[in-house]
Amino acid sequence: MQWDLANPFVRSVVVGAEHVDGLRHANNAEYVRWCEASAWAHSAALGLDVTNYQQLDRGMAIRHSEYDYILAAREGEELIFGTWLTDMDGRLNMTRRFQVFRAADEAVVLRAEWRLVCIELSSGKPKRIPAIFKEIYSPAVTAPEAEKNE
Repeated sequence: MQWDLANPFVRSVVVGAEHVDGLRHANNAEYVRWCEASAWAHSAALGLDVTNYQQLDRGMAIRHSEYDYILAAREGEELIFGTWLTDMDGRLNMTRRFQVFRAADEAVVLRAEWRLVCIELSSGKPKRIPAIFKEIYSPAVTAPEAEKNE
């Protein structure tokens, strides 16, 4: 697979019957869920999970998302999700990207990007990124200028 950026966090998903819609392919909403699950798995692997977010009363919330659906995936196909943190300003904002391949032929199925903002969970208001978020997330940032395919 030719990843857009180096060193993705990778997880796989198999498209099940429950993921397929009337068009006989994985429903677009499923990709949103799979990206979310991939992001949480990556965050937990780095050392911050939802319990930490709750304890700190802080979280990274999506303020803008873009999904480019390139090819369809069908029931029984394995999808390989790669994700990266690609920007963190150290104050409020962070960016996460995704790239999804169909395992059988290594075709790119989806690319996505989230722009996130740090919020106080109890109020929903934007708040500065806590020091622990910077300590854990900053070393994981893969800068866009490191892109291989541009």
